Parts: sequence; structure tokens; C-alpha cells
Amino acid sequence: MFKILVLQALYELSDEAAEFQIKDRLSFQRFLGLGLEGTLPDATTVWLFRERLVQAKAIDKLFAGFDVALKDRGYLAMGREIIDATVVPAPKQRNTEAEKTAIKEGRVSEDWKPAKARQKERDARWSIKYSKAKVREGADPKAAKPVDLAIPVFGYKNHIGIDKAPA
Repeated sequence: MFKILVLQALYELSDEAAEFQIKDRLSFQRFLGLGLEGTLPDATTVWLFRERLVQAKAIDKLFAGFDVALKDRGYLAMGREIIDATVVPAPKQRNTEAEKTAIKEGRVSEDWKPAKARQKERDARWSIKYSKAKVREGADPKAAKPVDLAIPVFGYKNHIGIDKAPA
């Protein structure tokens, strides 16, 4: 029964939704150790189990023990995470081979005056941006398959990560 509470916390399921998912998904049944022929717990049974754990003040201890067991096995329990990367374009550089070598080594070229050094993008890199070709206006969208495009871009990658704080 505790595994059902783990599934509810992981997938943010209500008791009724957990009952439906347990009946519907073989992966849930396999995780719970239930067979196709066995009886499955309903929403009321799950609710009563949780209420008894709350009354016994054991639910927090059980989840704390579960977190410790996960950490001991090398798993880091986190909330759901959304990660996005946006390419911020930078002006393309016109560098000589000596200047390119200096930039790759993390140095400033000796030929650069301070004003020129401020204008150079030393941290920007070339990257590939993947996209789909748009269907031409007036063309039959079913006739032409979208084409994958690989567009070279010079600039910075701005990464954003949003993590749901644990409750």
C-alpha cells in the first residue's frame, strides 16, 4: 500500500486517479507486485490507509526512510523539472587564425588594443539549432513532408531550469 502513496506523490494523483491508473497501467501493477487476476485496491482503501498513517504520525517517517533508501542507492529525489535552452545570437567574429588560437586557449591576442578587446566575443561559440522547414504558402501541406534543418548559430546558450519545490 505504501507503494501506492509513492506513485501518488510521484505522479500527483488523487485517490480516484490512482485507482484508475492502477487498473489501467500494467507498469503500475508490476511496480505494486499485483497480477492481472488479483484484486486491486480502490480509492477508499487508499484513503483509509493514508488516514491511518497520518493518525499514527508515521507517514512522514515512512517517506523520510524512503528518501534515505533512495539516497543510499545513489538516487536524488527531486520534483519535476522543466529545462529550456535558448540561443542568444552574438555578432559573428572576423578573427585571424592567430586570434582564433588565442581565444581557444583563453588568452587575449597581443595585437588587440583595449577598445578592440572589449568588442570581441570571447565566450560565444558556434552551435547547431535544429528546426523544421515551413511549408510554402499555397502549397499542399500533405504533399510535402517537413524537412529537418540544421542551422549554424554563433552565440551563447541561455539555459533555464524550473524545478517544482517539494511539498
